[in-house]
Amino acid sequence: MKLATAMAVVAMVTAAMGADKDSGWTSDFGAATKAAAESKRLILADFTGSDWCIWCKKLDAEVFQTDEFKKFAGENLVLFVADFPNDRPLAKETAEQNRKLAEKYGVEGFPTVLLLDAQGKEVARTGYRRGGAAEYVAHLKSLMEKAKKAK
Repeated sequence: MKLATAMAVVAMVTAAMGADKDSGWTSDFGAATKAAAESKRLILADFTGSDWCIWCKKLDAEVFQTDEFKKFAGENLVLFVADFPNDRPLAKETAEQNRKLAEKYGVEGFPTVLLLDAQGKEVARTGYRRGGAAEYVAHLKSLMEKAKKAK
């Protein structure tokens, strides 16, 4: 019974975060910071042009859509996406949120991937890297370890 209750809570939180329930990603930054605070995890913020940016598409296909990344992220991160699509409109609130966040964090190109603490403080910055999911996960682990040591 406890497992079923926990699964129901996760489903409700995911739905409330505005995420695709199967992806684990949210587009609601407030929900991401709240989830990070509650879970004591970092936020992986992906600033992307999902429908036009070649390197963003490669990062998504080679890393974010893999089981290896999903397993690692599910155990260690809160996933947030700030999308800047060309061919599909975003809700006005989401587009404004994404614009303000890109300005706040000085995002100048896509993809930009940030590791943020629960207060939204940047602890690391990266982007697309060749090598696939295993190398990307190792890279993220290294960034997370450096952030932990810097505290």
